[in-house]
Amino acid sequence: MKVLIHPTPEAGADCVAALIAARLRRRSAPVLGLATGGTMEAVYARLIAQHRAGRCSFAQTETFNLDEYVGLAPDHPCSYWHYMRAQLFDHVDIAPGRYHLPRGDAPDPEAEAARYEAAILAAGDIGLQLLGLGANGHIGFNEPTSSLSSLTRIKTLTRSTREANARFFDRPEDVPRLAITMGIGTILRAEEVVLLAYGAGKARAAAAMIEGPLSAACPASVLQMHRRATVVLDEAAAAELKLRDYYEDIHPEGRDRPI
Repeated sequence: MKVLIHPTPEAGADCVAALIAARLRRRSAPVLGLATGGTMEAVYARLIAQHRAGRCSFAQTETFNLDEYVGLAPDHPCSYWHYMRAQLFDHVDIAPGRYHLPRGDAPDPEAEAARYEAAILAAGDIGLQLLGLGANGHIGFNEPTSSLSSLTRIKTLTRSTREANARFFDRPEDVPRLAITMGIGTILRAEEVVLLAYGAGKARAAAAMIEGPLSAACPASVLQMHRRATVVLDEAAAAELKLRDYYEDIHPEGRDRPI
């Protein structure tokens, strides 16, 4: 696991956007796994700016988002379909048929989860998977105690996750209790994983992910087993790392220098 610690959240977002843009330039038909939430808004804003400047294109890209709330149609203002169109897809050159999210309003959510998993496999799996980090250590909507080999499925959201996401809804009680999410096993099949976390509220989860035991109690800790995982943190999110000096010796100010 590569740990890049940046002085500010803005520098971390710059780093992650640069990693994604580099992959878009490097691969003729890249497959991206995308994430939602407040953490990703700065990343997508930077990718839009790079696209407008002619430094990257999404025209040949296929994308799969991590998750969607059960019960929300794509045109619901709190759906992740809506989020992704507003934050990225409507501003870059990706064709509508080339981006994919689970259908939260599918009549049979379990069948929809199986269909989505099959679609990821048919695309050859994810090339680069973008992740955020929940304060309880979740990745996607894989809450604590999730199977570390799970595939795309239905998950019941924890109270803390629903409370964290309540700011996007009119009322806290409107936050759905269920979501369709890529499984941990699905995420681990990605060729490359990039996780971005910032702020003191993520410090404990970041330490458990990077330096704690491999455990379903912190689903993100499974990234210790990934062959190519990069974790991008700001100083606040890195505050509880015991080996922080070591990470900063290898990659001062988050620079990914060759050994």
